[in-house]
Amino acid sequence: MKQLILVRHAKSDWGDEGLKDIDRPLSPHGNADAYTMSEWYTKKHKLPDAIISSDATRALSTAMVFARSMNFPTNDIIVLQQVYESTAKTLKDVVIQIDNSHESAMIFCHNPGVTNLVNELTDDLFFEELPTCAIVALEFDVKNWKEVSEKKEKFCSINSQRSLNKLI
Repeated sequence: MKQLILVRHAKSDWGDEGLKDIDRPLSPHGNADAYTMSEWYTKKHKLPDAIISSDATRALSTAMVFARSMNFPTNDIIVLQQVYESTAKTLKDVVIQIDNSHESAMIFCHNPGVTNLVNELTDDLFFEELPTCAIVALEFDVKNWKEVSEKKEKFCSINSQRSLNKLI
């Protein structure tokens, strides 16, 4: 069994128009959402064996907040340039290269790639756009990450700050 946890980065700050897109930080609201979602995830779910992040500041910052909540060593976060501005296919390529010793992996990524990948890997769901800091956990009844590219999702859980607000 392999578990793939896809996280769209938290809300970014658009205040500095001079920054390149890749360098945009999290907004204060985004930082707060990342903290809330990471604390909730840590209390309710099995923690990932691997964390992978885009090299964009906002994605990596979101990954760092989650890693700290999980007591996951931040130096062990795998930072991949190809996750930034990725398509669903590029993200699939990242997934199939995950070391098979990892039973679960959490990837911090961006729209539209993450939404498109979720739509490809799930049969019963369709999303126009995943909200910022949304967490989609997919379980696959496979032994190797290479098999995940086929639609074999066994269980899907989706949560966002908006859905947590409804529960609180």
